[in-house]
Amino acid sequence: MEEINPMELLRSNLSRVRIPEPTNRIYKQECCLSFDSPRSEGGLFIDMNTFLAFGKDYVVWNYEKTGNPVYLHIKQTKKLVPEDRPSKKPTLLAIGIDGGFDNNEPEYEETHNIVILPNYVALPFPSVELPEKVRLAVDAILMAEGAERKEQVAAWTADKKQISAYAMDLRQIGSVVVPPSGWKCSKCDKTENLWLNLTDGMILCGRRNWDGTGGNNHAIDHYKETGYPLAVKLGTVTADLEAADVFSYPEDDSVIDPLLAQHLAYFGIDFSSLQKTEMTTAERELDQNTNFDWNRIQESGQDVEPIFGPGYTGLVNLGNSCYMAATMQVVFSTQSFCRRYYMNQSLKMAFETAPADPTVDLSMQLTKLAHGLLSGKYSFPASEKDGTAAPLVIDAKQEGIPPRMFKAVIAASHPEFSTMRQQDALEFFLHFLDQVERSNAVKPELDPSRSFKFGVEERILCSSGKVAYNKRLDYILSLNIPLHEAINKQELEAFHKIKAEKISEGKDVSSDEIVRPRVPLEACLANFAAPEEIPEFYSSALKAKTTAIKTAGLTSFPDYLVLHMRKFVMEAGWVPKKLDVYIDVPDIIDISHMRSKGLQPGEELLPEAAPEGEVESTQPVANEEIVAQIVSMGFNQLHCQKAAINTLNAGVEEAMNWLLSHMDDPDIDAPISHGALGAEASIDQSSVDTLISFGFQEEIARMALKASGGDIEKATDWIFNNPNASASSGNTTTSSNSMPTPVDAGLPDGGGRYRLFGIVSHIGTSTQCGHYVAHILKDGRWVIFNDSKVGASINPPKDMGYLYFFERINS
Repeated sequence: MEEINPMELLRSNLSRVRIPEPTNRIYKQECCLSFDSPRSEGGLFIDMNTFLAFGKDYVVWNYEKTGNPVYLHIKQTKKLVPEDRPSKKPTLLAIGIDGGFDNNEPEYEETHNIVILPNYVALPFPSVELPEKVRLAVDAILMAEGAERKEQVAAWTADKKQISAYAMDLRQIGSVVVPPSGWKCSKCDKTENLWLNLTDGMILCGRRNWDGTGGNNHAIDHYKETGYPLAVKLGTVTADLEAADVFSYPEDDSVIDPLLAQHLAYFGIDFSSLQKTEMTTAERELDQNTNFDWNRIQESGQDVEPIFGPGYTGLVNLGNSCYMAATMQVVFSTQSFCRRYYMNQSLKMAFETAPADPTVDLSMQLTKLAHGLLSGKYSFPASEKDGTAAPLVIDAKQEGIPPRMFKAVIAASHPEFSTMRQQDALEFFLHFLDQVERSNAVKPELDPSRSFKFGVEERILCSSGKVAYNKRLDYILSLNIPLHEAINKQELEAFHKIKAEKISEGKDVSSDEIVRPRVPLEACLANFAAPEEIPEFYSSALKAKTTAIKTAGLTSFPDYLVLHMRKFVMEAGWVPKKLDVYIDVPDIIDISHMRSKGLQPGEELLPEAAPEGEVESTQPVANEEIVAQIVSMGFNQLHCQKAAINTLNAGVEEAMNWLLSHMDDPDIDAPISHGALGAEASIDQSSVDTLISFGFQEEIARMALKASGGDIEKATDWIFNNPNASASSGNTTTSSNSMPTPVDAGLPDGGGRYRLFGIVSHIGTSTQCGHYVAHILKDGRWVIFNDSKVGASINPPKDMGYLYFFERINS
């Protein structure tokens, strides 16, 4: 058989080559179906028609599916660099720019070829012999910024300091002369973290940290008393005045003082003679980000033995993506997700059923992620990737896999998750399960999210003796932490006395002296099931408001039970606070006693609705406490009343969320019309039926439609945003005289004994900052998953979890 000339073969396929437009998404850094890259052994093949990229084992699948034969092959090979190349110390909180973190990234040589399938006929690039269309197309591909790169922030830089508005006209008073050393706070004995007020020369200590360390707030208290705006941190002033840490209290930020030399000279300070002894605020932040030394949760300082192989693959941090990494490691440690996206679904099967662009298909990207995490293909010491033997040292690391495409898909319906900001792992987990459920809607029997789902039943006992039952579905059991149930109250009382004494003496409480409340998990579970009073409850039996008693239980027990510890609470003034508390969590729990019993013999249900003529009394009325709290934040009284009414007095947080999203409504200033707000007749039955078809209860559907003005989309959002809503929330009652299909029909169910297998822990003062780490029980031992680091856990922080994952023990 006569061999075809490669150039002639290319020319015969020119119709399948496209020159990319500026709007085309070009993938050239990662395979769509795997985590292969140009640095992988086989390089990367870019389809010159669709601009999708494929690894060497997968490009033939694309050829078979699309018939596209022409590919640009990119291969990167590491350059040899001296082993003693010095590592630069960063001066900016940045990656990939001058002054930022130097990751000692190796340099690579890149080669390009045109490859024609199915026989992998190769032509070198660049070459003047190639057709002009091919040369233009390749140049455009190589010049374009990759789609993967566009979806991530290339560099992280802390905000540049601004010149303070108070610097140029700063008034200086008094005749204080500041010595070059030996400083002490004017109001306590602190000798570190001292600030010189640039108006009057007072030397005072800085802010107190949340754990009792740091200063005693004397510098900021002085500003509140005097209004003197600028202070410089002593110990940061040297001949390099630009490096000095100047803080503006009214601007609440580190600033530049162009006249700092003049302002220091007023107090007799010759800055050229001073030596730097303190870290600046930026350096302290940089130091924290460099070290990530959050000891207990990350098991810092421990000789954590690295683990490699199937199921032990790390996830690269894409920039504050640890919330996603920790959550997905636990999710893919469950049998339900392993079966759905790994054991029972091959990459080829997922690709064949995916749309033309597999990068936007959740099922495809979940399958890619599952195979990346569970196959072991990418889990080996980093040095092995280069063909060199891995040294047998305790700190051998793996590179991990970057879940960029998965993040882009899962974030498409939730803008917050597409940012580089830290997010709440709980919120991400619930959003993820919701998206998985939607993507499996055609074949719900395949839906792995069902293994987390369970029914909750609330029983409301009216003072008339009659009852109402409300049911809902949930993925997590969210538990309040009853601090009054702490088992170490005596130690706590002793600690608070010592702490008060030390603060009065201007001394620090050392971290090893701190005593935290220790609350048993059993107390948190008992608190969930404990009777709760509902004041102002409208009873359709009494035709009046009364106090009812609500209790809750589970109608089904899921395969995997997720407990969310409510460590973040709102203090007065809408200030979030993290509870500094330990939870004693046993390895095995039994929640059999939490199963709800349903309607009991002899119980009488509350009437379905109030009789005619009583409609006016059942209209929702704004809860005055909720309204008062929001008004105190500066909002309009009428707007606050509407927010409370439209969220059925569910709480301050719900009302605030409603208000912030309806500030621009054209009728926001219109008087409250009770008839429009409450009349059942105003709700379109077809809208109710639509929501029922989505799986929601009729009474919840009606409440949601009332709260959202009849808009189905807004009503759906309202239901998801108010998972604890029940018919009682609106001061009305409903009951179940006719028994519809149970909301938990078809859900997994079984015994109530569970074994702890996963913990997602959080470090930081808020869910929107800090760091998340996962600990997972695998093959009989606890393993820490800290982004790309995977190792044998020595002391898993079972008492510090934010989310606890339990697996049902099948007898």
